[in-house]
Amino acid sequence: MTQKLILRSCRKSPLSKWKNIDWSLIFVYIGITFFGGIMIHSVEQNQGLTDWWQHWLTGGVGLILALIIARCRYELLVNWKWVIYILTNLSLIAVQIIGTSALGAQRWINVAGFHVQPSEFAKVGVIVTLAAILESERRVKLFNFFKVLIITAIPWLLVFLEPNLGTSLVFGAIALGILYWGNVNPAWLILLVSPIFSAILYSLHFPAWVALIALMALIAWRNLPGNWLWTPVVAGINIASGNIGLILWNLLKDYQKDRLIGFLNPEQDPLGTGYHLIQSRIAIGSGQLFGRGLYQGTQTKLNFIPEQHTDFIFSAIGEELGFVGCLLVLLAFWFICLRLVIIAQTARDNFGSLIAIGVLSMLIFQVFVNIGMNIGLAPVTGIPLPLLSYGRSALLSNFIALGLVESVANYRPK
Repeated sequence: MTQKLILRSCRKSPLSKWKNIDWSLIFVYIGITFFGGIMIHSVEQNQGLTDWWQHWLTGGVGLILALIIARCRYELLVNWKWVIYILTNLSLIAVQIIGTSALGAQRWINVAGFHVQPSEFAKVGVIVTLAAILESERRVKLFNFFKVLIITAIPWLLVFLEPNLGTSLVFGAIALGILYWGNVNPAWLILLVSPIFSAILYSLHFPAWVALIALMALIAWRNLPGNWLWTPVVAGINIASGNIGLILWNLLKDYQKDRLIGFLNPEQDPLGTGYHLIQSRIAIGSGQLFGRGLYQGTQTKLNFIPEQHTDFIFSAIGEELGFVGCLLVLLAFWFICLRLVIIAQTARDNFGSLIAIGVLSMLIFQVFVNIGMNIGLAPVTGIPLPLLSYGRSALLSNFIALGLVESVANYRPK
């Protein structure tokens, strides 16, 4: 039946294969990417760099890929889920063996002179794999719940060991979003994240830590099958999470530890770990309502903020275009999220719906963390702002994800 649909679609005219595409979503992607190139040019105009036109060139290639993918039937990926998953993990393993190191991390592979970051494409691969696993489930069962966690854990661990803490966190956000949309028991998600809060409370407030363990044990008793078995297991995991948290903390690199705690009090080390956050807040605050004007940012021109064309591009927007410019960027991302939810709700099957939600989870998490670290509400984790920050692999992966979502939209029921 699927083969007949594919042959029938091949006989249609080329334009008809794009008839149901969500063009508004594509135009917003193009607009944000174009605007990202302008801002990258603004922050680099005194440095003689050409990243801005490379950003546009990569975006153009990504747009072509997205349109090609949108014409293909996404359902075929269900049969290729394990191939995609294996290739994803092999690429991450290759980084550990033949990867190129920079800035204290080994994250890139040199391919014909281009530095490719497999972890960015791995996010799309995990989205497709998880969506394919849950596509036939009306409600996620406990076995598939653990299956999703195990499948996500392998690429997460490989990326974490690069080390790339920020990108590894994105895999968790993708898994949580897909599980939630897959109609999992919400109590299981609470139990899943509870060890994180247990590890934090263990050092901050012991009575609250004890109360949390009791609450998690109660939730496990009421919501897990075989409650007499799972309740002590859940309680034991949360009890052990305090020491496990200390072990994981010691596994982090020194610069990762500084990033995680530096945002709480950046003034404590204003020339070290707090420097980025302090300068970023100064830049955004100095923009006030309408900003200093494009190409007129003093923090930008004098290069006060390192990595402003990547992780801290939002600070340049705040300084040069002010609150209004920041608000327009947020509205653009809100519109993208709205369209993704609509596509997920109107998809022809669970597989397409879960793909759209996986892309939505990836996008929301990255936007929230990146803007949060620019304004001092989140630690500096090195997560780029989608479509705006410079990064060829990240930009291409976002357009590939767009192509998958547009394929879901393109083959929706009329």
